[in-house]
Amino acid sequence: MNRKIKVIVVDDSALVRSLLAEIINRQADMECIGTANDPLIAREMIRELNPDVITLDVEMPRMDGIDFLGRLMRLRPMPVLMISTLTERGAEVTMRALELGAVDFVAKPRVGVANGLQELANQIVDKIRVAAVAQVHRAVPAASTASSAAAKGAAPVSSATLLGRLSTEKIIAIGASTGGTEAIKEVLVQMPADAPAIVITQHMPPGFTTSFAARLNGLCQITVKEAVNGERILPGHAYIAPGGKQFAIARSGANYVAVVNDDPPVNRHKPSVEVLFKSVAACVARNAYGVMLTGMGADGAVAMREMKDAGSYNYVQDEASCIVFGMPREAIAHGAADEVLSLTQIAPALLGKLRTAPDHVRHRI
Repeated sequence: MNRKIKVIVVDDSALVRSLLAEIINRQADMECIGTANDPLIAREMIRELNPDVITLDVEMPRMDGIDFLGRLMRLRPMPVLMISTLTERGAEVTMRALELGAVDFVAKPRVGVANGLQELANQIVDKIRVAAVAQVHRAVPAASTASSAAAKGAAPVSSATLLGRLSTEKIIAIGASTGGTEAIKEVLVQMPADAPAIVITQHMPPGFTTSFAARLNGLCQITVKEAVNGERILPGHAYIAPGGKQFAIARSGANYVAVVNDDPPVNRHKPSVEVLFKSVAACVARNAYGVMLTGMGADGAVAMREMKDAGSYNYVQDEASCIVFGMPREAIAHGAADEVLSLTQIAPALLGKLRTAPDHVRHRI
């Protein structure tokens, strides 16, 4: 129980390696057992030292961090925390790293490296602790959405799953944190073009949700975008909380609209799942479907129970398929779950529920 978390730092910058090692070694529960300026050196160190977590620079000259990550997750899957540059290119590459199996990332600010990393010290060590307990799975070769879904036992999207004239009153609300980018993708790619509107809070810093939304939009039948304050929430669309902003929904006459603002963090998060789910409980009530996916902590658990008490039907990801079971566990503990399912079962179950909803059956007659 008292064993320290063993960390290897991989970065081509000697200064960054030194700073990260210092930050890690200041913690009573972890130690930097080695540093490497090159993924090839890192590969040998991993074999010899058997670390619990590695931190990995996204962009390195001799061997790209993404290439190394892809090989690592195929051959020796382990918790990886990416150290990413906060640029448009850095955001795109980081999304790819999460897709390949990285547990999480830290966004290096563009200001001086030394000051920037020291300011992020608490965030870095917190994420190392989360990574150390994460369930990491062996990467599998990318496949098309339909074949991937079929291989996992989930129903692929086809014309048979289309929902027809489903009431525009319905809203699907999704909350996620660590491991959530891939979990959200797994749910959204199975949604037909006429799915109810979907509102999403994924814990993510400013500068990365634009790339996240764009990546999903290219994979899904629905339109996926960052939420914009005041815009109407429409069926066939998914709206992602912008990094560093709070996101909620409100009523405007017969319509739902997005509320995006700079309100303070809730449960230490901005965006916060609690904020979104509370608004859904208040203005959508029994027309809502809640989904709690993988993530550390308890953000959204109380509000998800409020959703259920208001009449929503809620799905929670099970422990076996989570990267981190914190948020789903808390939602279950608060009595917020109607069904606890593996990740690949959530979208088919939700679509089945929607197809048998009373107003949908009425429209089909």
